[in-house]
Amino acid sequence: MNIGDVARLSGLPPKTIRYYEDIDLVCPERSTNGYRSFSEQDVRKLAFLSRARALGFSIEACRMLLSLYEDENRESMQVKAVAEENLAQIDEKIEKLKSMRETLSSLVNRCSGNDRPDCPILADLAQIEPDPTA
Repeated sequence: MNIGDVARLSGLPPKTIRYYEDIDLVCPERSTNGYRSFSEQDVRKLAFLSRARALGFSIEACRMLLSLYEDENRESMQVKAVAEENLAQIDEKIEKLKSMRETLSSLVNRCSGNDRPDCPILADLAQIEPDPTA
């Protein structure tokens, strides 16, 4: 299969597929003229990677999951540990987003949004934050 066919089947753009090849997540065969030739297994790997990335797994976590996927002697606790770490990172991001939303919502509510130039949103953005390491 060529890269266009694989892109359509896996749901990944050709640029991403080439990147995954560059970082050795997939290794399609090369014909004598240099064209990539993808196997059904390559398509499965790419679909796997697409789904894992959609769930927020990092490239390195995807590499680990792919390795575990291909290892018939894996223990499910290894897979669960990778997933739990990703879940914790997602929870942390959610908390940061909630905090950002709360702050922005407060600023929006304090802004009168009229024809006057004073604006608490801009005033807040212009504040210099103290360096916590100083």
